[in-house]
Amino acid sequence: MTGCHCLDATHLTVEFMEGKMPESESVETKSTEAKMPEINTQSGTITKLQPPMESQEQWQQYAGLVSNFLGTLPDYLGNFFNQYKQPLVSIGLIVAALLAVKIVLAVLGALNDIPLVAPTFELIGIGYSIWFVYRYLLKASTRQELTNEISALKSQVTGEGASDS
Repeated sequence: MTGCHCLDATHLTVEFMEGKMPESESVETKSTEAKMPEINTQSGTITKLQPPMESQEQWQQYAGLVSNFLGTLPDYLGNFFNQYKQPLVSIGLIVAALLAVKIVLAVLGALNDIPLVAPTFELIGIGYSIWFVYRYLLKASTRQELTNEISALKSQVTGEGASDS
């Protein structure tokens, strides 16, 4: 067993129990990486490495592309806006309306959390409803007056002449 250079676990255990240690084999490993040549052979001096010229040329090429893109960007955006002006304005108005609704709901939610404000607003709303019914809806003459006011408002909004009532 001592002549065998097998290094499996059972042989190692047997040799260790008998007081014999297996001979270690030294294996030389060779690096596959290329070694950097020494740049500075004098002690006490520092050599500054220059970046390769290829990377500077690549950066200059990329900088030129970015510069060209940024130079043509205002013209491109102007043409795009002129071509799609109506849909862009419509989308902007829709987004603004949604934003306004969200802000109003947030303000109302904040006011609703303040004690006694919600019941006060409810009382104001009930009072206004009672006044509106008494003022415009109880008599036929006041209903006609309300219809005329709504027609006038409608003609102002649409820009038409006075409509038939």
